[in-house]
Parts: sequence; structure tokens; C-alpha cells
Amino acid sequence: MKNRMAKPIQRGVTILALALTALLLVSACAPAPTAEEGKVVEIGAIAPLTGPVATAGQSSLGGQLDYIRYFNEEQSIPGVSLKVIWIDSGLDPVRKASGFHRLMERGVVALLVCEAGTGLEALVEKNEMPTVVQGITESAMYPPSWMYGVFPTEGERFAVMADWIMENWKEERPPKITLVGPDVEYSRENEATSKRYAESIGMEWLPPEFVPYVSLDATVNLLRLSARGADFVYVGHTWPVAVPVLKDADRLGLVDEITFCLWDGAIVEELVDMLGPTAEGLFGPKMRPVPSEVDNPGVAWARELWSKYYGAKPIESMQYMSISHAPPLPHAIRIAIEKAGYENLDGRAVKEALDTIEDFDPHGFGTPFTYTDPEVRRGSPWVRVYQIQGNDLVPVSDWREAPVLRPVP
Repeated sequence: MKNRMAKPIQRGVTILALALTALLLVSACAPAPTAEEGKVVEIGAIAPLTGPVATAGQSSLGGQLDYIRYFNEEQSIPGVSLKVIWIDSGLDPVRKASGFHRLMERGVVALLVCEAGTGLEALVEKNEMPTVVQGITESAMYPPSWMYGVFPTEGERFAVMADWIMENWKEERPPKITLVGPDVEYSRENEATSKRYAESIGMEWLPPEFVPYVSLDATVNLLRLSARGADFVYVGHTWPVAVPVLKDADRLGLVDEITFCLWDGAIVEELVDMLGPTAEGLFGPKMRPVPSEVDNPGVAWARELWSKYYGAKPIESMQYMSISHAPPLPHAIRIAIEKAGYENLDGRAVKEALDTIEDFDPHGFGTPFTYTDPEVRRGSPWVRVYQIQGNDLVPVSDWREAPVLRPVP
């Protein structure tokens, strides 16, 4: 399970082109239909389009915008078009809250958050705004409120990976594990839940290390982890955080001493390109199929849509596959309009529609959404472990239902 070496592949030109494409996507939000074309429902979106995780935020929002474009082209709601009004948070909590208030004043009926929902929980509840969040923690999901996830929490994803590690652990002693993440509340909540789960299955949890979003030097952090005897270090939560940490680990000769694994947002093509041979053997949990899984019906559909809109194959940006998380909210709006009528559409009507969605997977990604359980609103519970092998992401486990992990008291 130690990281192995392989020849790197150069994709710099492709990554640059994708970055420019993402910028065009988020700066050219589909225009509102004219009055002759029909009625309009506005959805708000908050995403980190600038700042330390801008690349991931742009690609993620780009996938969502493309889905809305597709949804409108298919005339999925007769006589009605959806329009996304997006706000750039810059990963700043103040700007995120300010953006929420601006979207509320505009009168959006639902909200999409392409980052952590941390800090919005009370606002969402108070204003009765149905909100679908891509970066979820236990405090945002439990107890259920007006905030909905699209996959398990960070701690619940860690749990699936931890189980897989234990299944493959050969030594008599318990494996020692911990995490490295950005020094923010999102990481610290994940640490608390992950620690509790790791210890519950017989792992030894070590003190974690927290670093800046873009670390200039993680030498001290890594040497502490080595001195503590870490067997596994879980690094994330996005690839801009993970790359400098892993480069330092390689420089210090620790990649053969410690097995590094990655949060979902870090195990992506961009990391492979940046790390080269050091990326070989890294593994981590993912909640959706990857673009190279061409036999998956959902991936095949996404590739066709990408080709239709951009004339390029294959999809290179892993975050673009956030398009697989887009269907529930537009579908709920359609249900709400059918039930309450366009004139009566509001946040409560959309929430009630979301609560009826069950085993919903319109494009066949294999990770269906369910919101009918009044106690669990995380959407899709499915997680699979992937490993970087020969510059590709390869599944090394089956799809598993993540355990429900409520907040640590």
C-alpha cells in the first residue's frame, strides 16, 4: 500500500485551456430568457471563484451551469427556464454571508453552495432557503434542516476509506493514522469525527497537523508526523493544499515511510500533473465516477455534453464531474411548479419537493439521491476508494454506503 513511482505525463497546456474555459463559464452565466421565451426561476449560487481554491470552484460551478443549460434546452419545465445568479465568495466567510443576503434580496427560490456550507446554517434556517451544499460537515447535516448535501460528509467519506485500510492492513498492531488539512473550521470538524470513527474500528489516532491553504513549507508538520510514527496521513481537502505538502514529503524522503492518502477534492488529475511520480499509489474516497470510466452511463452522458458544448474530448477536469450532483435541485423545482404552480413557487415549495426525491439518478452515474429520510439529508450515501495508478484514477473498492456519523458532542 506504499506509494509507488511512475513516469509523469505533461498536461500543462490542457490544464491552462481548461482554466480559461472555466473562467469563461463562470463569467458568461447563461442569459435570461426573454419574455417571449417564457417564465424564469432564479437559483442562487455561491462559489469560490477567486482565492486559494478558485480552480476547483470554477470547474465545479461550470458543471452546474452546464447542467442548467442542458435542463433548459430539454425544456424540462414547459414554459419555464432556470437561471443561475452566482456570487464569488473568494472563500471568505464574510463575503459568503454577504452574498447570501444579496441573493435573498433578489428573491431566488433556492441556493447552491459550491463550497463548505459552514457559517450559513443559521441564515439558511432563518430565511427558509432550501440549500444544496457540496462541502458538507456533520454540523450542517445533523439535525436535518433546510441544508441538503449531495454526498456523505467529510468524516463519513473518511470512514469508508478507513474501513478499506483495515481490510488491507497486515500487521498485528493497530495502524496509526491522522490528517493534514487547512487550518479552518471545516478541517477541524472533520478531524473530530474521523478520530472518533478511526478509534472505533481499532485504529490509533495521532494528533493532526493544520497548514495554510497554500503551504509554503510543511517540513515541521511532516517531521512531527514522522516522529509520531504515522502509518497513514490523510491530506486535503483540495489539491492546492495537498500538492505542496506532498512535495515536501517527497523532498524529506517520507513517501516511502508514510502512506499518504487524499481527501476527495485532492485526488484529481491536477494533483497528478503537479506531483508526477510522487502521485503514484496515492488513494482516497470519491463520491462520483471519474471521467475515464467511459463504460459508466453517467460519465458517457457527461462526456457527450462536454463535447457538444466545447467540442473537446475527453473531460480532463475532475471537478467538472460535479455535474453529477446537479440534477436534484432543478428536478425539485419542476416538482414544486407542478404541485404549487409557478405563481406560488417559493422556498418552502422547493423544500417540500426535495423531500420527495428517492433513488434519483436520471443519467445513470450509479450514485442515486434520496431525501425522503427525515433524519438524513446527505443525498447520495455512496463512496468508493480510488487509487492513482499509472497516472489514472482506478477504483480499488466497490461502492459502499457510508455510515451516518453525527456531530461529536
